Amino acid sequence: MPRVLSIAGSDPSGGAGIQADLKSIAALGGYGMAAITALTAQNTHGVRSVHVPPADFLAAQLDAVSDDIGIDAVKIGMLGSAEVIEAVGDWLRKVLPAVVVLDPVMVATSGDRLLQESAEAALRGLLPLAHLITPNLIELAMLVGGDVQEDWAGALEQGRALSAATGATVLVKGGHLDGSECPDALVNTAGLLSSDIVVLPGERVATRNSHGTGCSLSSAMATAQARLGDWEASLREVKPWLAGALEASGTLEVGTGNGPVHHFHHLPPIPSEGSFAARLWSEAQPDLEDIYALDFIRGLVSGSLQEQEFAYYLAQDAIYLNGYSRVLARASALAPSEAEQLFWAGSASQCLEVESELHRSWLITRAVRPELGPVTKSYVDHLAAASASGSYAVLAAAVLPCFWLYAEVGASLHARFLAAGEPVGHPYAAWLRTYADEGFAAATRQAIAIVDEAGRNASAADRDAMIAAFKQSCRLEVDFFDAPRLHA
Repeated sequence: MPRVLSIAGSDPSGGAGIQADLKSIAALGGYGMAAITALTAQNTHGVRSVHVPPADFLAAQLDAVSDDIGIDAVKIGMLGSAEVIEAVGDWLRKVLPAVVVLDPVMVATSGDRLLQESAEAALRGLLPLAHLITPNLIELAMLVGGDVQEDWAGALEQGRALSAATGATVLVKGGHLDGSECPDALVNTAGLLSSDIVVLPGERVATRNSHGTGCSLSSAMATAQARLGDWEASLREVKPWLAGALEASGTLEVGTGNGPVHHFHHLPPIPSEGSFAARLWSEAQPDLEDIYALDFIRGLVSGSLQEQEFAYYLAQDAIYLNGYSRVLARASALAPSEAEQLFWAGSASQCLEVESELHRSWLITRAVRPELGPVTKSYVDHLAAASASGSYAVLAAAVLPCFWLYAEVGASLHARFLAAGEPVGHPYAAWLRTYADEGFAAATRQAIAIVDEAGRNASAADRDAMIAAFKQSCRLEVDFFDAPRLHA
């Protein structure tokens, strides 16, 4: 990860200056650092005031950073005064950074002057210390002592003149030209590029939000160059990124004037709470429909289910819960927080209590000897495989259907039982009433929340693995409810 130092002014509105630089550096994969040259009072409508701290304090900032941290690239923005420029120049000559990008901030996009006229000569003296200079057309004209160009050919000629005078590569930007085209060009007269002028065409983005575009471009170029070591390759990476930042700028809704660009447009949005759980719930719907269509479920609600089928179901449930408790204990061991550790451990203990109660209240009284069935074995093996994966998120997703689908089916069956008037003599009435247990419903809600958070924080690959494990468990829930029919 390239370590990039921005030497620039601060923008309290966050769209330009140091704030834009740090966002750009992070967006392009760098570690951003900052030495502040000036404080501004500004917003999306313009600059209200500028305060330039003493140059010796800037020198202290620069020394503090470079004495401790290796610097792979430097971006220089707003400097403010001749004394500040001299301090930066002295530091550059001492440290000799491998990449120096100089954005000669003289006039803001709003038209506000950001560099004292007395400091312009000092700035010109700093230019030969840069490897890349990134002026806008107004600044380019000021630096070569010419008129502001209104056509691309004239801008390129001024770029040639500045490169010849400084020995640096000049990035000529077409953003201030009229028309639908928005080209950028790298100009170097010393033979450091594949040709004197390398032009990258582009389309103009129709937006009023261009605050900090120059700052963002220059700091992004410094970061890319530190990684790639090639100005052409760097511009080919940065230019489409900046175009996307302009295109997505309206989604930020920052300010009522010339708003900032969206530096992180290329990153996936942070999922909202409940979004991953909603995705899982959608995946579970076909399996829920299959469960409700099973003869076992219909017979359980109506009371017509054969007792031997119900006994087989309970026997398999007892075996399953024994294995399930061990998997939940593993989830407790992998859990990242104490709260989640306690939740899974408590659930594991509850499984063993339920299993014991099944034996006492039903299986022993009917002389049923639980024997491991094929579906139960498949389900427990699946959970054991998820446990062995070492991924807490995948394991949590795998165990969730036994909470979620069981609670959903149970609540539905209990509601149907109540709707039928709780028929007297129903052989499974006590069992159906257990589905109304609020404690299990609360535990299910907590399990859903845990898996949702894990999914939202997971990588795309881990989320896919979570979904696959969850879907497999859902399918096995269907098979588990249908197993008594197949066994009969």
